Amino acid sequence: MQNASFHYQVVHDKNISYSQLRTSRQTKELNQIESTIFTQVWGIPHLKIALFFPQVFKMESFSQGIFEGMQHMSESVFRGLCLIMGTSRQVAIRREISDMSEVVKRGATTNNKGTLMFSGSHREGFRLKGSDMDFMLWPNNHRVIMDMSQSEYYNIANTTLILSDSSESPPGFTLLQLLTQTTDRGVQSACVRMNDRLYISSFTYRHLTCSALFPNSIVHGPCGSGVRAGMEYDTAWCFMCDFWPLSASSWIDRCLSWPDAEVVNDIIRNGCHFVAIGHPLGQQENEEWRISFSQAEYKLVSSMSHCQFLTYGLLKLFLKEVLNRQSEETNNLLCSYHMKTTIFWAIQQNTLSHWCPQNLLVGFWACFKLLLKWVYEGICPNFFIPQNNMFLTKVHGSTQNRLFLQLHELYKRGLACLLQSSSIRSYIIDVLYNPRISICTAESVMKCEVDYDIELVNESSNVSIALGDLFSLTKAMHMIKQLVNSHPTQYQIVTLQILTSYILQRTTFVLHNMYTNTNVNKKMYIADKISCHMLKLAASFGVISDMLFIAMHHYKMLRYREALSVIEMTKVKLAQPYLMYRGVNRERFTEALGGQSWSTKMRQAVAKDIKLASAFCYIHELIPEQRSALQKNTLLISIPVFVMLHFIEFLCYRHINMALSQAALDELQVLLHHDQGRYVNVYYRDISWEILGICQQMTGNLQAALYSYQQSLIQHTHHGIQNATQMRIQEVVELMQHQ
Repeated sequence: MQNASFHYQVVHDKNISYSQLRTSRQTKELNQIESTIFTQVWGIPHLKIALFFPQVFKMESFSQGIFEGMQHMSESVFRGLCLIMGTSRQVAIRREISDMSEVVKRGATTNNKGTLMFSGSHREGFRLKGSDMDFMLWPNNHRVIMDMSQSEYYNIANTTLILSDSSESPPGFTLLQLLTQTTDRGVQSACVRMNDRLYISSFTYRHLTCSALFPNSIVHGPCGSGVRAGMEYDTAWCFMCDFWPLSASSWIDRCLSWPDAEVVNDIIRNGCHFVAIGHPLGQQENEEWRISFSQAEYKLVSSMSHCQFLTYGLLKLFLKEVLNRQSEETNNLLCSYHMKTTIFWAIQQNTLSHWCPQNLLVGFWACFKLLLKWVYEGICPNFFIPQNNMFLTKVHGSTQNRLFLQLHELYKRGLACLLQSSSIRSYIIDVLYNPRISICTAESVMKCEVDYDIELVNESSNVSIALGDLFSLTKAMHMIKQLVNSHPTQYQIVTLQILTSYILQRTTFVLHNMYTNTNVNKKMYIADKISCHMLKLAASFGVISDMLFIAMHHYKMLRYREALSVIEMTKVKLAQPYLMYRGVNRERFTEALGGQSWSTKMRQAVAKDIKLASAFCYIHELIPEQRSALQKNTLLISIPVFVMLHFIEFLCYRHINMALSQAALDELQVLLHHDQGRYVNVYYRDISWEILGICQQMTGNLQAALYSYQQSLIQHTHHGIQNATQMRIQEVVELMQHQ
């Protein structure tokens, strides 16, 4: 099959009956839909055949009526995809927040630490159900070079050099030779000696680093995989190279029309990565590493038009809901990366002269035909290194034949194969049943201001920065200052405000921890004044819930009345009917704040969960939980804002008014016992029940405390606080025995 010429049988008789053309058995639902289409009075006789068998026609030979009908259907699918995957503005919000956050993090990271980069579909701007979170991590003080001459660009006193040797590896793969000494124990342990040279074994390194970020991960390809907070993740520890690989030089020559020169130069300037997986057919599979262009791929996806991006998204849906449901034998042969490769080649080869909502389905069909051709030939060329055939190990022999036959059956159905997609079906049927339905593809009609406000809140809720020393925090603030002067977009400005607030809060508690044990009153006084100022500044940049950090600081400094005053102000703001927290009353929000700046909306109407860095003391009562979280490599503890509000209120009133302290505890108890997920995220219920138990234990209600701790244990183990919970249960049981 691989070398045969590829031809399709084309039916030329436009009067041939549909029953003669039909070649596969359809579901009852599909039969009813198609029957309806044919019995309706369209006034466009051949549109029916164009829908189901577009291969019969060349697009340029369509009659005006057929062409307009296809455009109409494409517009309907375009609109549906915008609702599923986001408008161009929503995608821009997702990308710009992620990009700006990453720039600040990288600017603040020192050479002796590592870099963490989001990658994959989530980074590209998709928010599809079931999609995972992909991370790439690499040590900053290790660099791969392509030849020895490149070593002159590095100071080997603080940088470990690794040489890429691809002379005996399949295209797209290489061996990594350790050239200079390393202090990284993982790298040291992964070294193997071959021909009197030290090489880093991808197999060993992969297994050593699998659970380094998230405990109990399992090896999956080059990654450590698992589930956290209901989200699947893949973490790939790798090595960074600042140079573009010679094996991918042909890609540069191909970039005549797409992407533009600026994007190409940016991609080349940022080099590539090496992930820990060898080629299954390579002579040294356990030692080989795969060249990863993940960073380049993100830049390519970002350079797509929105129509191209949605076509890529349609291919991903088609894979998940149609291709991978044909049979168990073939449902794992194709993956999302093949879809990405297809759209890259289709765009670069000018398969479609103009990508727009009116011809989205034409673009999709061109990609599907290209994929079908690759399966027929058994060759899927990597976009950057075409000599790397990504079908070589899976799509060959009898499996290739079965896959091709299944895809060809779908091809023969024409665009009707999209009716098998549960996500897209309704947008096609709407037009088929009512071909004159009005469809608007203007984003201003599909989404309104509050939709983008919600998107901004959801995306910015994930913004944080894991820095734990004053030097790194100062570097981060300096980086933000530079970025503010670089004319950022409105979404980037919001990100910088949130990061500034976060850094100021983190700095406050770092300072407090530094001077707590000095016993020098003057230093403590100065640190306290600076901390109060920074926390107020952080609240002016941030959201309503950031005020609780001021209350926490007052509580630590034994200023209980000041803390309660802040809590009362916070309560008033949280009681507003237009509050945006885990949902929003859209009408009230628009009525109160429509047209206002985002800074105003954040301060007056937005609340978020409280994120506490596990390494720093915020409230002494939570120290055991933070230590337990650190043991499980959980760097942040997220506490629902209303849980934290009642917790601090309870703690402060214990020193002022026991009746009001009990009232705060009652509020917390009602919240946890009766909340249905509106105010307490299901993944944060472990720490929430723990806090309730702490409060109950402090009041002497040991039976209730025991129940709360037991409830904490049976929740999702998101924060890794089980050791602390077990310790508290043991303590309560012992106290009960002595009563």
